[in-house]
Amino acid sequence: MEIIITGIFWLTILLLVHAYILYPVSLWIFNWFKRKPEVVELLSYPSISIIISAYNEEKVIAERIDNIRNLNYDFNKLELIIGSDCSTDKTNEILNEKSQENSWVRTQNFSIRRGKAAVLNDLVQLTKNKILVFTDANTEFEKDALLNLVSKFSDPKVGGVCGRLELEEPTDNFDKTNREKLYWKYETYLKNLEGDLGILIAANGGIYAIRKELYTKFPESEAITDDLYQTFAVLNQGYDFLYAAEAIAIEEVSKEIMMEFRRKVRFAATNFQTLKFFKRLLFRKNRLISYALWSHKIIRWFVPILLILLLVTNILLIKYSQYYYIIFIVQASFYISAFIGYVLNLLKVNIPFFSLIYYYVLTNFALLMGLFKFLSKKHAYAWDSTPR
Repeated sequence: MEIIITGIFWLTILLLVHAYILYPVSLWIFNWFKRKPEVVELLSYPSISIIISAYNEEKVIAERIDNIRNLNYDFNKLELIIGSDCSTDKTNEILNEKSQENSWVRTQNFSIRRGKAAVLNDLVQLTKNKILVFTDANTEFEKDALLNLVSKFSDPKVGGVCGRLELEEPTDNFDKTNREKLYWKYETYLKNLEGDLGILIAANGGIYAIRKELYTKFPESEAITDDLYQTFAVLNQGYDFLYAAEAIAIEEVSKEIMMEFRRKVRFAATNFQTLKFFKRLLFRKNRLISYALWSHKIIRWFVPILLILLLVTNILLIKYSQYYYIIFIVQASFYISAFIGYVLNLLKVNIPFFSLIYYYVLTNFALLMGLFKFLSKKHAYAWDSTPR
């Protein structure tokens, strides 16, 4: 029994170290040896269709359209299609007004709320161009974002391109224990390494583009993560998915850490649901894609389970060696620090060391809750956007 418990203990440690340290290092090494997708400068930029699904976005939708209007692009080659998913605020009125002011803006107001996936499916059917750019109502593109994004499609093997999403922290009433911005820098580093290899595992919904011919219709009766779904679909069809670090978009993080927690629970559930449709990617002939999927996603999604196993096996092994007792003290101190971070959060006090550990533990608890929601099939295909 001791051998089995010891094996589980060290395997758990190996998986955790691999997910956070060995995997990024391996990508860095692969980038030294693998041929990178060829990208040449386009003589003329392609016609593109920008797609936004909106629900009750009266606070940001006008500014979003104005942001797109001020981008560097030939607007004779651009159309913006926005679908309102039965909004109950002034979103529809604003959209109607903006579409009259700008000939390249088209709107579709749906009378029944069906969720983002259904709206996007309908909007794609309305598009006229070969490159689809997906973004959100609360995202802001930098001036050359579109140019830098679509330039990657010069290589016919490229099926999708993800831009760089930069997170900003709100200036008013921001909960500084929300360390999402710091976490996102780590994620961005991984996306850059994967993108250089053409195996980006997950585009971010704020700024990514795919060839229209590769668009795979979303299931409308099951909750999925839309950007992850299309990324998997492009890779599954044998095309490269790149990362354009110079195509920059900006979004604000949630003001409160519990808002971020609820968002992560929701996406954890839909991520598991999304994987159901692309299980073949787990054992792809292109071993690099499967390796990235297991390392970047699957192991990370099960980190909460690994942390529980690590703690339980550690407790069971204490009686066999003083060494395991020391490791247990380290683990106990870690979770005590997370609890201190929680208390400090309630008191509106931010001490970076404790808030970072609290954020990490809360994030993994969100993943665990998301797994339970997925297994119990309690996740909805339509939800309210994060309060802004």
